[in-house]
Amino acid sequence: MGKITPVLMAGGSGTRLWPVSRKSFPKQFAALVGDETLFQASARRLSGPLFGAPVVMTNSDFRFIVAEQLEQAGIAPGAIVIEPAGRNTAPAILAAALMVAAEDLDRLVLVAPSDHVIPDAEAFAAAVAEGAGAAAQGRIVTFGITPDRPETGYGYLQLASTGGGPQPLGRFVEKPDAATAADMVAAGNFLWNAGIFLFSARTMIDAFRTHAPAYLQPVQAALDEAKTDLGFLRLAREPWAEAEDNSIDYAVMEKADNLSVVRFSGRWSDLGGWDAVWREALGQAPSDTGVVTDARSTAIDCHDVLLRSDSEDLEVVGIGLSDLMVVATADAVLVADRSRAQDVRQAVSALKAKRAKQAESFPRDHRPWGWFETLALADRFQVKRIVVKPGAALSLQSHVHRSEHWVVVSGTARVTVDDRVTLVTENQSIYVPLGAVHRMENPGKVPMVLIEVQTGSYLGEDDIIRYEDVYSRSSAD
Repeated sequence: MGKITPVLMAGGSGTRLWPVSRKSFPKQFAALVGDETLFQASARRLSGPLFGAPVVMTNSDFRFIVAEQLEQAGIAPGAIVIEPAGRNTAPAILAAALMVAAEDLDRLVLVAPSDHVIPDAEAFAAAVAEGAGAAAQGRIVTFGITPDRPETGYGYLQLASTGGGPQPLGRFVEKPDAATAADMVAAGNFLWNAGIFLFSARTMIDAFRTHAPAYLQPVQAALDEAKTDLGFLRLAREPWAEAEDNSIDYAVMEKADNLSVVRFSGRWSDLGGWDAVWREALGQAPSDTGVVTDARSTAIDCHDVLLRSDSEDLEVVGIGLSDLMVVATADAVLVADRSRAQDVRQAVSALKAKRAKQAESFPRDHRPWGWFETLALADRFQVKRIVVKPGAALSLQSHVHRSEHWVVVSGTARVTVDDRVTLVTENQSIYVPLGAVHRMENPGKVPMVLIEVQTGSYLGEDDIIRYEDVYSRSSAD
């Protein structure tokens, strides 16, 4: 049996870990537990002798983040696939299976979310190896987590029998109420549904052909008409839009009769809320008082609390607190009872209703060339800090409504303004008039930092006309 192809699902944008996770930069790309991001830890966990190069399913907004984080982790992808629009997991998983089948119909594929925490990578690899034989024989193998508490936030898998090795699946159980969850944990034959699947490409394609045939034509057409774009594989938009928006559970898994379950008894969390982050941190560093803090947080006479600051300039101090979660970023603070962790999404909905930018966006905006953040914004002016990675370049562009003044703080910028190209070094500045065609590049080997002062009647990011772009973006991208 050859190597297993891992497929990492990295296109989601959860709201339950707001304010650290937002639509513009969701939780899988954040370092919520440890120094690595959840995405990097997942990619590393699915590497090694058992696995081939990973396939990553993501969207256009996250493609450069995916590529950068894989490069930082030292992992070369087999493919980074861009979904034109979010259609849930069913079409994405079928697309991955069809891609693998084009090379080897019988190759095994492991589909996993990219935002889960599984500290023991060796134990997880052993569980995957345990299920590989059943998957090679035409079973769809799912992985169930041995529960250590009644949990109402997870779906469950009921085993049809007990014993070692892959077991037949009895049924899926939706998220239960507290009493039902307690009964299921006590019964011993119910496992948490981790949403991780192992199968051969042939088996999954046959499952769609039997249970959800309407997906085959549009997803295959989206692959056939896909375009390579700067090393990414961009699926065709029109046929992809014809695929129904549905999860793999509803489209296939709950109808299939060839499902098996491998029990995994190691630590696992989907980090589905700040209570899960608190619990995971306590698992790594137990505390008699149940207090979890980071380097910029201080707890005085507190019990069972999470205090966290993701801003270098903001200290969080709790005094006499119990059963609370306090999470601060540079532009937002969450204070909530731990028992209300699943209700954080309501905060995002409320902020969206009042059109608060904090609902979905961060002050720091990540781009393929680096990042920028707004330091000051008022009527007719904006001040930004811009960091450009070594060798990177912004697009050749112009603006209809604003002029710009750039001051280099560190490094060297190569600046094009109309027909003039200038090297601008530390403590030097250059003016970009309204309407001028301009570009900024970093020709050096260290990050280049500059302060940009914009003045004009409109300062939105959509006031960009792009003429050339090494990242193949449109004006709205």
